[in-house]
Amino acid sequence: MKLSVNGAEVFVATGGREFDAKLPAVVFIHGAGFDHSTWALHTRWFAHHGFSVLAPDLPGHGRSAGPSLGSIAEMADWMAALLKAAGAAKAHLIGHSMGSLIALDTAARHPDKVSALSLIGTAATMTVGPDLLKAAEANDQAAIDMVSIWGLGHDAELGGSLAPGLWMHGGAQAVLRNCKPGVLYRDLAACNSYADALAAAATIKVPTTLILGERDMMTPPRAGKTLAAAIPHARTVVIPGAGHTMMAERPDELLAALKG
Repeated sequence: MKLSVNGAEVFVATGGREFDAKLPAVVFIHGAGFDHSTWALHTRWFAHHGFSVLAPDLPGHGRSAGPSLGSIAEMADWMAALLKAAGAAKAHLIGHSMGSLIALDTAARHPDKVSALSLIGTAATMTVGPDLLKAAEANDQAAIDMVSIWGLGHDAELGGSLAPGLWMHGGAQAVLRNCKPGVLYRDLAACNSYADALAAAATIKVPTTLILGERDMMTPPRAGKTLAAAIPHARTVVIPGAGHTMMAERPDELLAALKG
């Protein structure tokens, strides 16, 4: 469906069912350079099991109008505006990578809007290497290569897609290549400069689960566990063998962790 958020048109996937504000709401927030399509399996399961689903393309991503936003705080405020536009009083926020920082910051900045958090492939700090930032700023294919190679785990190197005929690296690169110029760079720069995760974590009062990949090269489990330690009563799940992009690598295990 399409919504108007802060005066701009936004595309929001709903898992194959119309959004119903009377049902418990779940919002899926994608990572840097990606869009709603990363959540195809998981949005559908929640939409068909008693929840209303919102999986937006962030501004400037996918099918949403731009420009993209330049900081995690701006994205968190935008997330609160999205919930208002959809008519949802509050929601369980599920975020991957950059999306996990947005979810965390939304819960800190707008606590009345958040009922629970699931933070996937997350960390207390998301430092981005200078070579990747430079390549992304230049809109160089090398940035897409680095994100897809580091973001996908060991099984992807062996062609380990669970869906016959599909190629995890190729799929990830296709979405990243669809980014408008400058979008991936602004996303990565926002992650790199965000320094409020631990302060935000200390304010969280809703049930929180961190889901980490055992072989994640972008946000290693130790970094995620540092964040978990700062969130009161947080639950941590480590998915064996998984890299950073658990939605593609370990979709069933991720769904089980999200279901709790």
